[in-house]
Amino acid sequence: MGINAEEISALLKQQIANYEEKLSVEEVGIVTYVGDGIARAHGLENAMSGELLEFSNGTVGMAQNLEANDVGIMILGDFDKIREGDTVKRTGRIMEVPVGEALIGRVVNPLGLPVDGLGEINTDKKRPVESPATGVMDRKSVFEPVQTGIKAIDALVPIGRGQRELIIGDRKTGKTSLAIDAIINQKGQDMICIYVAIGQKESTVRTQVETLRRYGAMDYTIVVTASASQPAPLLFLAPYAGVAMGEEFMFNGKHVLIVYDDLSKQAVAYRELSLLLKRPPGREAYPGDVFYLHSRLLERAAKLSDALGGGSITALPFIETQAGDVSAYIATNVISITDGQIFLTTDSFNAGIRPAIDAGTSVSRVGGDAQIKAMKKVSGTLRLDLASFKELEAFTQFGSDLDSATQFKLNRGKLTVEVLKQKLHAPLAVEKQVVILFALGHGFLDELDVADVADFEAGLFDYVENNYPEIYKHIVETKDLPDATLLETAIGKFKETFTPTTK
Repeated sequence: MGINAEEISALLKQQIANYEEKLSVEEVGIVTYVGDGIARAHGLENAMSGELLEFSNGTVGMAQNLEANDVGIMILGDFDKIREGDTVKRTGRIMEVPVGEALIGRVVNPLGLPVDGLGEINTDKKRPVESPATGVMDRKSVFEPVQTGIKAIDALVPIGRGQRELIIGDRKTGKTSLAIDAIINQKGQDMICIYVAIGQKESTVRTQVETLRRYGAMDYTIVVTASASQPAPLLFLAPYAGVAMGEEFMFNGKHVLIVYDDLSKQAVAYRELSLLLKRPPGREAYPGDVFYLHSRLLERAAKLSDALGGGSITALPFIETQAGDVSAYIATNVISITDGQIFLTTDSFNAGIRPAIDAGTSVSRVGGDAQIKAMKKVSGTLRLDLASFKELEAFTQFGSDLDSATQFKLNRGKLTVEVLKQKLHAPLAVEKQVVILFALGHGFLDELDVADVADFEAGLFDYVENNYPEIYKHIVETKDLPDATLLETAIGKFKETFTPTTK
């Protein structure tokens, strides 16, 4: 086939006519070291702290150490295919995650990518994972309760919208169950929940997701997971990704409950990263800024002022203790940042007191401000009753002859402990909690055997619902106790019909 010179000439003229001069300037460095989720690169003189960097194989990293000769990078993803001598370029962007309504009901990793096999997440909104916490003047004091549905919490250590309440205890004391029940109880409460699983087994996360789905809680929940098999940078990043997703809702006037399960594992991942980046170690080999790691995260939980829409983020961080030692380094750090703690004990858990909340060491620094009036009235002396019961119980182990007043206090204490027990995944509406605590405080349970308390409670709830529905209605609508005589009449009439099974 002959070549036509005119055709070639016309083609060249066309190419020249359409030529656009495009100049692409990229700052590129060379990888000098890679391993254990960390890379070092030479030649990125203008890189910013926290900037996203892209390796030649498409993997992204985050600039952490800006040193005289090179940049320390934590690799977000697979680092097996990165080699010394590969190029890495600046993107000019800081780490962001997708946010918005499209994430609700999904399970995502700390980069915001779905891991639940339900396809793409269609959202064009993004937020930086690191952003400054809301200032003092843009906040409002906590005044609305977050109803967890757990009697021991709502009565003794109430949580308010915008609060940070630490859940602390040894492993296998029911910390996760407590948070899952609190999430289940948010159904219909106008609350979006975010569950951040850090360093959990993938099978455990799957179980929690299935539990949430079974109770219809995934309709308003986002699950962020960085499982134990993931590299340390993703475990470090997970809580920040979760709170960035929550801030999108908070700044749009919505309410968010976020659970960090657990921050001990995040601190361990950060220690690993810092040691690999050759940062100087401090106490227990943690880096010097490990307090700031958690303070800048938890300070982002807030109740916003009305001018900013009045949204809120309520945080429930977890810390795992070793043999109940709350004076450990990370535990004391987080206790000093949060607005109170719920301490779960192994002894109570093994004794069948579940939730295993220790009323003596658990505290809410918001207190009654996060309770409705009705709950405040019926739970007033509960903590003192429990404290004096524990004291008496320890004392009476050594003697058998007790006067009637001591015997009464002991009996009331045992009944109180029994009333505060609750089954797994069975959160209780606040109006029902108020009724049973009123019955306890006014002596309606005093003649009961401890074994009959659960039957009495279940029967009472049904009886009031069927015969005195105005009691529940009044508590829900006014947030206050109905007329005391009405409550006493209702409980008294039910007590007449109640037949204990132990007699």
